[in-house]
Amino acid sequence: MIIREGYTFRSTALLGGTLALMGIAQTALAQSIEDAARLDTITVEGNRLYEMLPSETTGGYGIDAATVGTKTPAALRDIPQSVSVVTRDAIEDQGFATLDELGRRTPGMRVLSNDNGRSSIYARGYEYDAYSIDGLPAPMSSITGSVPSLAAFDRVEVMRGPSGLFNSTSEMGGIVNLVRKRPTREFQGHVTGSAGTDDRLGAQVDVAGPIDAAGRIRGRLVVDHTEHARFVDRNDNDQDDLYAALDIDLDEATTLGLGFLHNRKDIVVDNGQPVGSDGELLYGDRSAFYGADWNDFESRSDDWIAELSHRFEGGGVGRLAARYSDRRADYNYAFGGSALDANETLAVAGIGSEVDQQALSLDASYSQPFSAFGNVSEFVVGADHKRYETDTRSGRSRSLADGRVTLDELNELAFVDVLDSAWTRGRGYSDSETTLEESGVYGKLALRPVASLALIAGGRLSHYDVDLTDRVADDSQSRSEGEFTPYAGLVYDLDADHSLYASYSRVFKPQTSHDADGDLLEPREGEQFEVGIKGSYLGGALNARVSAFRLEDENRAATPDDPGADYVVGVGKMRIQGAEFEVTGSLTEQWDVIAGYTYLDTEVKQASTNRDDGVFLLMPHSVVNLWTQYGFEGGALDGLSLGGGVTAMSDFASSNGVEAPGHAVVDAMVGYDFGANLSGQLNVHNLLDRDYYQRVGGVNTFNMPGAPASVVASLRYDF
Repeated sequence: MIIREGYTFRSTALLGGTLALMGIAQTALAQSIEDAARLDTITVEGNRLYEMLPSETTGGYGIDAATVGTKTPAALRDIPQSVSVVTRDAIEDQGFATLDELGRRTPGMRVLSNDNGRSSIYARGYEYDAYSIDGLPAPMSSITGSVPSLAAFDRVEVMRGPSGLFNSTSEMGGIVNLVRKRPTREFQGHVTGSAGTDDRLGAQVDVAGPIDAAGRIRGRLVVDHTEHARFVDRNDNDQDDLYAALDIDLDEATTLGLGFLHNRKDIVVDNGQPVGSDGELLYGDRSAFYGADWNDFESRSDDWIAELSHRFEGGGVGRLAARYSDRRADYNYAFGGSALDANETLAVAGIGSEVDQQALSLDASYSQPFSAFGNVSEFVVGADHKRYETDTRSGRSRSLADGRVTLDELNELAFVDVLDSAWTRGRGYSDSETTLEESGVYGKLALRPVASLALIAGGRLSHYDVDLTDRVADDSQSRSEGEFTPYAGLVYDLDADHSLYASYSRVFKPQTSHDADGDLLEPREGEQFEVGIKGSYLGGALNARVSAFRLEDENRAATPDDPGADYVVGVGKMRIQGAEFEVTGSLTEQWDVIAGYTYLDTEVKQASTNRDDGVFLLMPHSVVNLWTQYGFEGGALDGLSLGGGVTAMSDFASSNGVEAPGHAVVDAMVGYDFGANLSGQLNVHNLLDRDYYQRVGGVNTFNMPGAPASVVASLRYDF
């Protein structure tokens, strides 16, 4: 593995500081492993992590294994990349309803906020353009509102950095994997209701248990309705979720799992604020709605999942799985088309679109522990296929009003069907279909030549086809190629609690822009080097990590110097490097914590477009996340739980020169168990009522104020 000199120096310095912070003497590198108990997780008879319990059963914030980026469950210390797991308790304690809400409070993630369920989620400067359910991916984007709700999921697993071994045509940011709540062998259920300031309302029913007397057929049903807080005038945001699942034991070693998820969103779109006449952000005006009363976004999505797993006598596990997603989004809304002038008037712009998207993901894998060199190693082999089809009709207008308007006039603007108007005028109208299809075979080997060292190597051979049809221009483009994606890593156990790790990973991303000859550009290519140290304590209940990384991304589509060019060139190059610190889990059975610090440094080596490269300006250099919760047991405070946290970031700016200072937001929680079945919780968001901006954009839009202080009270009854 080749690591550039500057990066080697920074990584070595970081690791030296890490060793000191964790109190590990330098002589530990030469020590024998005194306690190898954790290696018992894998034996030649099987891997106990294959049967890992859900986080709703184990409770707390601590979990010692994940499936993201590994295909089969692996201990967090044995994954040579940065992985975070947010458990069910952590989701509920902090009151998260959607993935973007979770991302705002999770170390290493950055959310460019829109309406909840329509935001863009980033890690290490790159957007997560897909999310997986039980390892099966489908596209995710803010414009289609496909950011998922969390009601159906037991935990959220987040990997940062390229993950091309199992998903090669993906972004550099990594993978988000949502692990479904599964049917249970014992009957359980709960009903939850919530209400809060700014018209926040919610209700949920979650029931699971055996369907037949023998428990061979088990089911689960989750129904959820959420009305998000409406601190911006007129900005309604309602969503409904339905999740149904069956697990069927075909025999003692074979299980068939079936799942269906439905989501519906209905939103009066808030596209953010303009800046003032002097380019200033509009502090103190966070409830102002710079849109029309008829702004509308509606979407629905349906996901069908099937999974067949079999445990072989030799300890191996085979899995066949499929996911089909069907989505539709329709939106039509007006927003600011300019900055405010001295008279506090502005132009009006608009967008309307219809999006149909279908995604199919198939995966077949087999994993097997085996004995070699007197130790237990493991391999995974498999094949997968995915096909994404997206059909988009879109219309834009830079002027929906006759001249400039006041805020009240914008709110009361006469209805305009922006898509139909653009189609009629023949300006600002697009109609396209994009298809991405990829098939691949992959293999990964985790070999332990000695008990303290794991060498991990893998590779993926992929073949992809990308097709773009522009119906307006009556033009079609396609590209078909094969790619090999390597992966390498190592994990060295310093002692029973600490491991050093290093990894190299690659990824590529097909593009839909064409060059001067009319050919689609070659795929973007990216790679990452990462080194770090991981600690696992209290039997895996508490996990810590310090890491340093460097990513390079090249061949991004760039606009040529010729102002009249209708093509692009693949010359854009980015370099991103940084460091992360994270501690997650349970200090005791009563005390849970999530804490992290992220430092990010980006460099545009060769610019592509302001839109693409400008995203990196929106990534603060420093972000701090902290959340902790303590539950009292016994005595006068029995049943009481207290929680609190802070999210802080340094200043950031957009490519349009709009700057936002750093800020810190404090949240708090109080919970109480009234009895064996009834519990209550009070969440206070932005406790100090900090007036801040969580995102900035152009002079006309995407300047998003943070929510003011709010309170949400909830009651839960378990039966």
